[in-house]
Amino acid sequence: MSQETVLGLNAYHGDASAALLIDGELVAAIEEERLNRVKHWAGFPSDSIRFCLAEADLTPGQIDHVAISFDPRANLARRVGFVLQNRPSPRSVLDRLRRGRKAEGIESQLASALDVRESELPCRIHRVEHHHTHLASAFLGSPFDEAALLSIDGMGDFVSTMTATARGTDWTVLDRVFYPHSLGFLYNAITLYLGFPHYGDEYKVMGLAPYGKPTFLDEFRRIISPRGNGFALDLSYFTHHRTGIRMAWNDGAPRVEPFHSQKLEEALGPPRQSGEECTEHHENIARSLQAVTEEIILHLAERLHARTGQRRLCLAGGVAMNSVANGKIQRETAFEELFVPAGAADNGTAIGAALQVWNRVLGRPRAFVQTHAYTGNAFSDEACREAAESGREEGDTITTLDRDALLDHVVSAILDGKVVGWFQGRMEFGARALGNRSLIADPRRTDMRDIINLRIKFREKFRPFAPSILADHVGDWFDPAEPSPFMERVLPIRPERHTEIPAVTHVDGSGRLQTVEKETNPLYYDLIDRFRERTGVPILLNTSLNENEPIVATPEQALACYHRTAMDMIVLGRTVVERA
Repeated sequence: MSQETVLGLNAYHGDASAALLIDGELVAAIEEERLNRVKHWAGFPSDSIRFCLAEADLTPGQIDHVAISFDPRANLARRVGFVLQNRPSPRSVLDRLRRGRKAEGIESQLASALDVRESELPCRIHRVEHHHTHLASAFLGSPFDEAALLSIDGMGDFVSTMTATARGTDWTVLDRVFYPHSLGFLYNAITLYLGFPHYGDEYKVMGLAPYGKPTFLDEFRRIISPRGNGFALDLSYFTHHRTGIRMAWNDGAPRVEPFHSQKLEEALGPPRQSGEECTEHHENIARSLQAVTEEIILHLAERLHARTGQRRLCLAGGVAMNSVANGKIQRETAFEELFVPAGAADNGTAIGAALQVWNRVLGRPRAFVQTHAYTGNAFSDEACREAAESGREEGDTITTLDRDALLDHVVSAILDGKVVGWFQGRMEFGARALGNRSLIADPRRTDMRDIINLRIKFREKFRPFAPSILADHVGDWFDPAEPSPFMERVLPIRPERHTEIPAVTHVDGSGRLQTVEKETNPLYYDLIDRFRERTGVPILLNTSLNENEPIVATPEQALACYHRTAMDMIVLGRTVVERA
């Protein structure tokens, strides 16, 4: 019986990616940045497409459907009405038309990626409205048969927010928030205002916020406010509705230019320059922004629950990466269960577009539940050993160990205060390392956060680290005890535990946890469990294996990261490399 395949793409947008379904099951998914090493790369994901086909041992002729998470015809009447009413700058209109033409002309890029003539493309191409792909990634990848759906991001196909109610493989859209009103744009604008200039830097503001107080909350409530089942911006604080948002491109890496107005500076003071010291003033702005963001998200969730009566919520979109807000949904609304997929931001729209076509366009039954995010490349123990030998530098000692000896050796190193690079199995999909491309360390050390931030990651010292915890021990350390397999929520650490795990306890007593199941990552589970046997603590500090670059994808990249930082040890499969 022949297989039916759907290739999903996020193209011409930050975090370009590809995902492959075979008979409804996700067999491969990867971000382009992991392969071309340009962080948040925006463009056509040619390398990702080739990876997906190679991973499944498919030829271009075996691709039946291609789904792209962008439809320039979606909400067209609304777009035309906005232009006629607001008369945005010609440059803004041209930028949008240019991107629309790229999406319309996807066939030539696809043919190039597949190394075939455009006339020989065997597949049917589907353009899917952006927020429908977010909803699909959240619901069709969830374990729920019915749920309320919420997608919130910056902007996609002229919409920033979409709500729906779903059952089986279908959903009914309830509300949309249209351009130029956007919670994601507000967070982005303040991120730039606070001197964090890079695409995707919003997580830095989220990490800074607990150090401050919400002294500017009244100002932010004037900037954004709930409205019916949605919200609205006071546009006098911004310029994007008139001039658009200018994005600079450097080899495919997006860079957003500030788009706040003078009125915002009159309300909050002059913007912080990149590299300037973060003062209490900046901390208070970050805290106030985070507080109003949580208010809007909880408002949306409460109104959605009241309208649908559902007890389960599926959440996606770039704003769904706000793990602090996610952690409050079950505590502060009537929703009892929450699912946020790995790759909740635009990278995950490649998966969502493929699921949308499989389940809703082709009418196939659901066959996939996202229980893990290990969908990227993998390398054999032999390949890891060869990479270690060929990349050996003076002072390196290289040892290959069996599984049990490896676990003991690594735990002993962690107990000695060493920072260990952990490169195993298939690479994770999404922004967060989940135990296969990770830096791991002892969460009990008070100095460990500064050691990693300043000597290895070379980043701001206020940035927190995640606790990877055995799933069956969560209730002993976190309250409430909620599953978080993709580091998708921040939860309060029990107060009596703060002093036991200071390296992963943020200044407000919280942690962005990853719950680890033996079924989904047995090696990482056993490593944490071996640490628990020797310490009584079922937790390891976990952060991504990289240094101001995309998460490493190959053993060679992992070894290079080890050599240029103060990392103490790198484990590549069963091969251990450490400094003499």
